[in-house]
Amino acid sequence: MTTLTVTTKGQITLRKDILQHLGVHAGSKITVHKLPNGRIEVMAEQSQGRISDAFGMLKREGRKPVSIEEMNEIIAKGWAGEL
Repeated sequence: MTTLTVTTKGQITLRKDILQHLGVHAGSKITVHKLPNGRIEVMAEQSQGRISDAFGMLKREGRKPVSIEEMNEIIAKGWAGEL
């Protein structure tokens, strides 16, 4: 269990191990839910990214894109044990 101290401004600082557990970093947002009996639930806010954010994420400098036909050919060779 971790104990946190409330500052005179009513703030707390979450320790690095807790931030890592939540999977958050500087600039991330967290959500806090008030629960019964004075408890709270803290969760990392889920990203609301766009599908277009994923475009090009596997692109590598100096390599040409692989066509669907080439991918299918490589997959077939892999299943046949030719690779």
